[in-house]
Amino acid sequence: MQTDTIADSSSSKIRLTITGFVTFTFLGYFTIGLSLAVLPVFIHQQLGYSAMIAGIVISLQYVTTFLFRGYAGNIVDKKGPKPAVLLGMIGFAISGILLVASYMLRSTPVLSLGMLILTRLITGFGEGLIGASPVNWAILAVGDEHTGKAISFNGIASYGALAVGAPLGVILHNAYGIGSIGILIVLVGIIGFFYAKSKIALKGNTKEPRKPFLQVLKTVAPYGMCLALGGLGFGTISTFITLYYASLNWTGAVLCLSVFSLLFILGRIIFGRSIELYGGMKTAMACLALESIGLFILWMANVPHLALIGAGITGLGFSLIFPALGVEAVKLVPASNKGAALGGYGLFIDLSLGLTGPLVGGVASHFGMLYIFPFSMTAVFIGFLLSVLIYSRQKVAFSNT
Repeated sequence: MQTDTIADSSSSKIRLTITGFVTFTFLGYFTIGLSLAVLPVFIHQQLGYSAMIAGIVISLQYVTTFLFRGYAGNIVDKKGPKPAVLLGMIGFAISGILLVASYMLRSTPVLSLGMLILTRLITGFGEGLIGASPVNWAILAVGDEHTGKAISFNGIASYGALAVGAPLGVILHNAYGIGSIGILIVLVGIIGFFYAKSKIALKGNTKEPRKPFLQVLKTVAPYGMCLALGGLGFGTISTFITLYYASLNWTGAVLCLSVFSLLFILGRIIFGRSIELYGGMKTAMACLALESIGLFILWMANVPHLALIGAGITGLGFSLIFPALGVEAVKLVPASNKGAALGGYGLFIDLSLGLTGPLVGGVASHFGMLYIFPFSMTAVFIGFLLSVLIYSRQKVAFSNT
């Protein structure tokens, strides 16, 4: 009994330690979430630009996120995560200042849009720096054996922050204008910066030689491809569920998103130990299969209630894909490259979410809205088949050693 108590206490301490570091992820993605739902409205309705221009401006964030993921990984591996987190928080604070400037220039749409473009690029810089840095900081603090738990908590922090930030941003925008969101982003960035300053700096002490980032990226790419295919299901729901419901004359699309998010978070909390118990690849295979089933139910749903069940199953399936595959990917690189590996692996979810709009949007435009879920289901199922292939190769390689 005493041993169990000590173990529980130790487990609680580990969770608390991880939470202290992934708070930076929450703060970063909270700032991203604040403007997520209101920027397209501001660009289209207040500045008078087309929906396509609005979409392009919003997507610019992914460009700098993509470019700076690898840069952040190199900082983490050479100097530790703290400098990367500090830079990320500075980036978010600057993006808030630029957003305020854009609001103040709204009477001159060209200048306002120019400021928004800079805002999105700097936001992408902040996201690129913050993406894998807090989770690396947490892993350095609690040990490599808790990698899966750290990645899971990091995901809860990011998706939870978006879920909180987006509706709050809408409330602020409706009450005070988009400038108020910029002010809050500046404050959050400053708070995050000083909180990071107060944290102890940690750095890996391995003497192993570091590999070039492109070589690391090539190593983690098969796992990243599975992740990208799995991410299409999430991207389809988050981007197109409102239009899908409208095409069927249904109401309650927001509830569908809420059910997806709730089951996603519950899946990480309740089944988080699955990776430790069964391994990353078995967990990933089960999750990709479950996500495919959820998307199939969404495809076949003829009433909103059935669609809610499909969205919930999809959220549950998607919940552990990122940490399960991430654990396996990080195993393949030396300790001196773990930061770069997590950064490179994270690129694939950025790529997935960035491509969801044009890919699934193209399907909807050419074939109709009813085809978006069979398309995303097929993509996720291909991800499942790829995970089975990777697992089979792992078994063959293990039996030959």
